[in-house]
Amino acid sequence: MKIGLFDIDAKLPNLALMKISTYHKGKGDQVEITTPIFANHDKYYGSKIFKFSTMPLLPKNIIIGGTGYQVELKLPAEIEACQPDYELYPHFDFSWQRFSIGCIIKPVSPMNLNPKGKYIYLLDNNFFASPHWNEALLYLMKIGQPVQFEGVDVRILTSEKADRLNKIKLKGQIHIAWDNPDDDLYSRLKEVIKIIPAYKLMCYVLIGFNTSEEQDLYRIGKLRELKIDPFVMPYDKKNQYQKRLSRWCNMKAIFKTVKWEDYN
Repeated sequence: MKIGLFDIDAKLPNLALMKISTYHKGKGDQVEITTPIFANHDKYYGSKIFKFSTMPLLPKNIIIGGTGYQVELKLPAEIEACQPDYELYPHFDFSWQRFSIGCIIKPVSPMNLNPKGKYIYLLDNNFFASPHWNEALLYLMKIGQPVQFEGVDVRILTSEKADRLNKIKLKGQIHIAWDNPDDDLYSRLKEVIKIIPAYKLMCYVLIGFNTSEEQDLYRIGKLRELKIDPFVMPYDKKNQYQKRLSRWCNMKAIFKTVKWEDYN
């Protein structure tokens, strides 16, 4: 069969499509990335990441999944078990990797790496919640490539974990979050930056979901005091206050020179 894969709106290699490609190539099928101008394929798979992106005209014989379309649609077990096919995205120079999945953390075996990869991008939502975090760090240290950490929960980041994390080569900053204003993470972060330098950290700050302006500015101010980069994530991107606060905070040249009351 001739299989067409349509990456509707992602800017990075789509892991689901990469696994689908490996599965069908293993069956002897011809697989290729296609475009909205569809050729004559026997079967199509599509993935949509963002809800706000435009849905193009699609053929009838397409299966679509993804967080922006049908998040509950999961890959069949026989496809989920496949390794990613990096030949689909030959111009990308990094590897996807994960050691755990799910909100209730379930450890998984690491995936094969990109033969052309120069660094590793971790997909773990909460890296240190896995009981096998130490084995995962040892694996990463053995590989020796820089690592982009996305999900590090400072609430469970002990001194031991922080010390081990600080020994890993980094690609960019370590991404943490301070989303709940009821979690006063200031004291915890003061301890963390004694081990991990503040410049290595970037903290997401969710606003507009269950927070007041006072609570938003408190978290941003405390992060500024600790010299940790805050990055505001508006819950409602159409809300004028949330748009302005995120623009002020996330444009670092403005954030470092203009006070919120002056900007506002």
